[in-house]
Amino acid sequence: MTSAQIIMTPDQSTRAAELRTAARLLEPGVGRRRFLTATGAAAALAFAVNLPAAGTASAAELDSRRITEDPFTLGVASGDPHPTSVLIWTRLAPRPYEPGGGLPRGRVVVRWEVARDERFRRIERRGSVTAHPEFAHSVRAEVRGLGAGRVHYYRFRTGSWTSPVGRTRTAPAPGARNTSLTLAAVSCQAYHDGYFTAHRHLAAEDVDVVLHLGDYLYEYAVTATGGARGYTDRRLPAHYNRETVTLEDYRLRYALYKSDPDLRAAHAAHPFVVTWDDHETENNYAGGTPENDVTPEEFLLRRAAAYRAYWENQPLRTPQRPTGPDMRLYRRLTFGRLAQFDILDTRQYRSDQAYGDGWRTPGPESEDPTRTMTGATQERWLLDGWRASDATWNVVPQQVTFAQRRNVPTDAFKLSMDSWDGYPASRQRLLAGAEAAGVDNLMVLTGDVHVSYAFDLRKDFDDPASRTVGTEIVTTSVSSGKDGADRPANWENLTRANPHLKHYNGRRGYTLVTLGTEEARADFRTVAAVTTPGAPLTTAASFVTEAGNPGLTPA
Repeated sequence: MTSAQIIMTPDQSTRAAELRTAARLLEPGVGRRRFLTATGAAAALAFAVNLPAAGTASAAELDSRRITEDPFTLGVASGDPHPTSVLIWTRLAPRPYEPGGGLPRGRVVVRWEVARDERFRRIERRGSVTAHPEFAHSVRAEVRGLGAGRVHYYRFRTGSWTSPVGRTRTAPAPGARNTSLTLAAVSCQAYHDGYFTAHRHLAAEDVDVVLHLGDYLYEYAVTATGGARGYTDRRLPAHYNRETVTLEDYRLRYALYKSDPDLRAAHAAHPFVVTWDDHETENNYAGGTPENDVTPEEFLLRRAAAYRAYWENQPLRTPQRPTGPDMRLYRRLTFGRLAQFDILDTRQYRSDQAYGDGWRTPGPESEDPTRTMTGATQERWLLDGWRASDATWNVVPQQVTFAQRRNVPTDAFKLSMDSWDGYPASRQRLLAGAEAAGVDNLMVLTGDVHVSYAFDLRKDFDDPASRTVGTEIVTTSVSSGKDGADRPANWENLTRANPHLKHYNGRRGYTLVTLGTEEARADFRTVAAVTTPGAPLTTAASFVTEAGNPGLTPA
C-alpha cells in the first residue's frame, strides 16, 4: 500500500501523540496476537478509546428530568430485521457538535415503545434501556416477540422528551413463500461533498430494507461552511476541520452526519443493514495495514476507536459489538424463502493491496493464490452459507467492485488493486464455491466507486464467451464526488473494455432492487446535483435478470 505523510495541525499532532503514547504502553516488538491479549495492550486500548477501567459502564445515574434541551437531535434508526425482532437505536446528544454531546457523564434511563400504528394506540412491546456515557449515550434495544413480516413504529422517551417516530419492518417468517422484496442500496456519503438529497428521496420510497454498503462517513476535514455545501446560515465548529484520529473525533463526526435532516429521515423511514468500507476508519487501509506512515500498533489503536464509534452510532445487534480493534461485522439475514443476504466485510481481513495500491498492471503479486479479500474464516462462512441456502436469491452486500474492470480496451490495461481485481484468486474461489453450492441466482451488491454499474458476472472474465453466473449491481454515491456526470470522462474506454458491463452512470443517488420469484429488477435512481439542495429524482436506467437465467437486460 502506498504510504503518505499526513501534514497535521497542532491539535492533530497532539491527538496523534496520544495514540503514540498508548502504543508505547505495549511491550517492544509485541506481535499482533499479544497486542490483542496482553495486559499492556488492554491498558493501551483503554487509554486510547476511553473505556471504563473495569470494562463495564460505571458512571452514576443522571436524573433525566435535568435534561433541559432536546436529547434526540440525532434521530432514530432501526436495523438488522429478523422475523420476530428488530434492533432500534438512538443516541442522546442535546448539543451534538460538542464533545460529550452536551450531557454530563452520567447514566440515563431511556424508555422505548413499539406499536402497530403511528399514533401508538396499539403498543406491542415497551421497555427501558440505559444510555451509558462510556458508549457516548447511545441506546439500542433488541425488541423481541414481534409479528413476522409486519410494519412497526417505535419511539424513545427520557425525562420530558420524546423522540421522533421511526418506522421499521420485521423480516418474513423462516420458510415463508414470500413473492416480493424491495431493497435500496446506498453508499459513500461525504458530508463535505454535498447534500444528502438522495436520502430525502429514499425516505419516501416503499422499501423493505436499506443496505448501506460503506463509507457512511469520511475521515477527512470538513470546513466551517460544510465544504461543497457552502453554508451561509451557520458555521461548523473548528474541530471538524481536521482528520478523525481519536475516539472523540469519530464520535463528533458521526454526530455531524447524523444531524443531517435527510439522513435522519431515511433512517426513520426504513430499517438499515450496514457494513463499512474504508473511510469509516482510514482511506484504503487493508486489515492491520494503514495507508499512512504510522506503526501497526498506532493504527490498530485508531482502528479500535473507529470501530467503537461505528458500533455506538449504528443500529447493530450485540454480536457486532467490537473488542478492541476487532469487530465481527459479517453476518447473515434471511427474508423467507425469497432471499438470503450474506453481508461481507472486505476491509478488516484482507491482504495488503498489491503493487502499492492504485490502478496497476496485474502480475504475480496480485495473482498470488494465497491473497484474500475476506480472510479464510469469513470465506468458509460464506461458502457454507451458500451450501445450506434454500433461497431463490443469494444476495451479497459488500463494498468494492467484484467484476473485472479493465481501464482501457487494449492489452495495456490496468486494474484496481483495491477492488476484487487485486484479489482474483479470492474472487475465483467464491465463484467456484457458488457453482459448487448450486447457487443459481447470485447477486452482488456493491458501493465504493461513486458511480453506478450493472455487470454480468462471468465464470472467466478473460474469456468473452464465458458463461454468465450472476449479476453485480453497483450503486452510486449519495454525495461523494460532488455532482458527477451522466457519462464520466472514462465512459467510452470502460464500456468498450468490459463487454460484461451493461450500465455506467456517474450521477449521485441510490439503487432500488426488487426481488421476485421470476425475476429481479434494478432501478438506478439519480439526482442532477448535490452541491445545491433539493434536486429532483430521476431513473437513469432499469434492468432485469430472470431467476435461473443470469444476465442483465434493459427493462
